[in-house]
Amino acid sequence: MPGNPPAADTFQYQSGFANHFSSEALPGALPAQNSPQRCPYGLYAEQLSGTAFTAPRASNRRSWLYRIRPAALHGPFRRMASDALTSDFTEVETPPNPLRWDSLPIPDGAVDFIDGLVTFAGNGDPHAQRGCGIHLYAATRPMTRRAFYDADGELLIVPQAGRLLLVTELGRLPVEPQEIAVIPRGVRFRVELPDGVARGYVCENYGAAFRLPDLGPIGSNGLACERDFLTPVAWYEDRDESCELVAKFMGNMWSTSMDHSPFDIVAWRGNLAPYKYDLRRFNTIGSISYDHPDPSIFLVLQAISDTPGVDDVDFVIFPPRWLAMEHTFRPPWFHRNVASEFMGLIHGVYDAKAEGFLPGGASLHNCMTAHGPDAETFEKASHADTTRPEHIVDTMAFMFETRCVLRPTRYALESPLLQTDYSECWQGLRKHFNPTRA
Repeated sequence: MPGNPPAADTFQYQSGFANHFSSEALPGALPAQNSPQRCPYGLYAEQLSGTAFTAPRASNRRSWLYRIRPAALHGPFRRMASDALTSDFTEVETPPNPLRWDSLPIPDGAVDFIDGLVTFAGNGDPHAQRGCGIHLYAATRPMTRRAFYDADGELLIVPQAGRLLLVTELGRLPVEPQEIAVIPRGVRFRVELPDGVARGYVCENYGAAFRLPDLGPIGSNGLACERDFLTPVAWYEDRDESCELVAKFMGNMWSTSMDHSPFDIVAWRGNLAPYKYDLRRFNTIGSISYDHPDPSIFLVLQAISDTPGVDDVDFVIFPPRWLAMEHTFRPPWFHRNVASEFMGLIHGVYDAKAEGFLPGGASLHNCMTAHGPDAETFEKASHADTTRPEHIVDTMAFMFETRCVLRPTRYALESPLLQTDYSECWQGLRKHFNPTRA
């Protein structure tokens, strides 16, 4: 049974982004040094390294864990048959067409988070630690006596429907729609379903860990605030019972067995830990006096690359906001981008696509694929009164933006969820050109 746990309906957090935290579930469980000859309570010391030992201090991520049994105490891994979750993005040709999908249906049978994951697109290679995988999930049962970790990358989880309880090695994180959670590479966790069913999105980041963007001229208080990122406190299970441990390694799924709970860390300290963030606390930048801002003003997290200003992955949101822009076309403009954009809708309606883009659905506009407002949205925006501000409410969309082309999987391209008529939303755009009238 858990040792000295908090009440079942209470959760405690430590606030801050990538802070050096210290947490113990039993008093005195944290030793005075990282690796003493004998740890308090008969615990084992273990270091979890998310970066190279020699990484610059400002970007070095690691935590010291004090657990009942070492993480190495399990049997050999065996390859699992899994076609739904993959890091192979070369199986089918990537079309330049704009793509859009309906939401994943809720499974009829009992499907947990692991088995409910399906890969829609991705790029790069986990072996090279560059790129990302984009997955959707739909689940109907909790992970019971089962745990998962991803050696290929960290996981950005975006719930769309149904709450998740993420039980991790470093503590428990309840996450609801309009919140996100990040699980670092290698951290073991299980997913429980407080509402019985759940659906959402996952970005698997193969490269550098997500960080907060530099603010520059925006100033010190814009975008997401460090204080609003919440990391769990230590919480442990001391259970001698069988457990399946599933690993994603080199794009494949592997399974082994353990005779105890992997969530047996009684204390820990460091700056590599899971965290969550409430998107509703994002500090959206205010009115624009002239012309149109770039969506980078909605950047929440970025995974930087070796090219300054060019990221492997950007996580951008489109939250409720006031539109106050004079003499300006207010929805997102028509656009062709060197980066590739995978969008999802958590809640409500996306202002540039009033129809067809539904909560739980997704769209993909790859490198230099033309996109923008549909015909109906364009006509309304072209004749709107821009002297009055417009309040966009009851919405939350997001975008995973990457430097490399996102290559859809066979499942995504052959799925009945694919909207084969997506491009028709622009066919109603009429010719307005008149050379005799400016």
